[in-house]
Amino acid sequence: MIAQLILGLSILVGVHELGHMLSAKYFGMRVEKFSIGFPPKLFGFKKGETEYSVGAIPLGGFVKISGMVDESMDTEAMKEEPKPWEFRSKPAWQRLIVMLGGIIVNVLVAFFINICLTWVVGEEHLSINELNKHGIVAEPIAQGIGLQTGDKIVAVNGHTIENYSEIFEMLLNQNSTLTISRNGEEKVIPIPSDLLDKLADKDAAGFFTPFLNFKVEGVLKDGNAAKAGIKPGDSIISINSVSVPYFHLLTKELKANKNKKVDVVVVRGNHEVKIQAQVDTAGLLGIRPDLILNTSTQHFSFAESIPRGIHTSIKVITDQLKAFSKIFRGELKASNSVGSFLSIGKAYGPKWVWSHFWSLTATLSMVLAFMNLLPIPALDGGHVMFLLYEIVSGKKPSDKFLENAQKIGMAILLTLMLFAISNDVIRNLF
Repeated sequence: MIAQLILGLSILVGVHELGHMLSAKYFGMRVEKFSIGFPPKLFGFKKGETEYSVGAIPLGGFVKISGMVDESMDTEAMKEEPKPWEFRSKPAWQRLIVMLGGIIVNVLVAFFINICLTWVVGEEHLSINELNKHGIVAEPIAQGIGLQTGDKIVAVNGHTIENYSEIFEMLLNQNSTLTISRNGEEKVIPIPSDLLDKLADKDAAGFFTPFLNFKVEGVLKDGNAAKAGIKPGDSIISINSVSVPYFHLLTKELKANKNKKVDVVVVRGNHEVKIQAQVDTAGLLGIRPDLILNTSTQHFSFAESIPRGIHTSIKVITDQLKAFSKIFRGELKASNSVGSFLSIGKAYGPKWVWSHFWSLTATLSMVLAFMNLLPIPALDGGHVMFLLYEIVSGKKPSDKFLENAQKIGMAILLTLMLFAISNDVIRNLF
């Protein structure tokens, strides 16, 4: 998990800062430093006018361009007369391209990754027909809005859908409805506007899932399952003589037998093995399940992958905008939607699956581009805001104004970062 987090962030920060550096050099600006990671410096070298380095804190990076008011707050250099190679000496349109350079490269990288993933891996889908073989497994939140285990999905917002993933579009939209079939009768379930907020709560158990077959993929070292003799590859078929062919039935039986010993029957190879195991106070055995989905994969030519990969990338931004609008309307608490490195690490997960790694990295590349475009001083979007003002009005903000704006912006970013990290710690560790 840590390795994926560091590699993913290094790639994203590296290409972002590369976008700034290459565009600055193209317009003849002097780039003093290019760093992936923050100081202290681990290693580096100097080539030409630029010092390239890798920092010990792999949670960001920076480019130092001569004559630019940035996070280095090099005010002494700004007091000198502008040099021809400095950022501040160049036309506003060139400076604008330099500030947009990192954002543009992040978007292009996301496009490239998603196009390649679509072409090489394809798109995996769980069809509605497969989901509706047994219906859904409704968790407490789903039950709270009127869904039941066994319900079959008919339509979302009045439109029939083909894939399971399409159902969750309703979580970001306004006034959504879910049409289900129950015992042959169709019902329309209104989706509350704050449903996404409830699902984002750290204690939420989810919304609904398909009926999932499962096997034991791993056992917790020194846990109850390991002590009882349950092994990876086993298929648990009953708990206290109650059949548990699906994962939700297993969890139901375990919770009903918290802090008790249970008789477990597993299939190992071609044989049934009877085992007695202790269930802990949380209703767990200490196994990691391998949940089995009967999905299908659709493959595309390279030409077909281009629009699909671009659409996948752009959808990240539209979803971000919808989530922001929910926050502003009070339908989604910021504490349930803002995270930092802990959340990103958990999203990468404990197993290294390259397709998942690249898919999440592409998503984060678009998120990074979106966040950097916000009109907050100290972010690229803040610089863009001031440059657009200069281009439209013909008046350049003073260096003193830019320095003060940079200080305010850095204070805002530091506050947001502290909120995100503390929120992450509370959500994930307590």
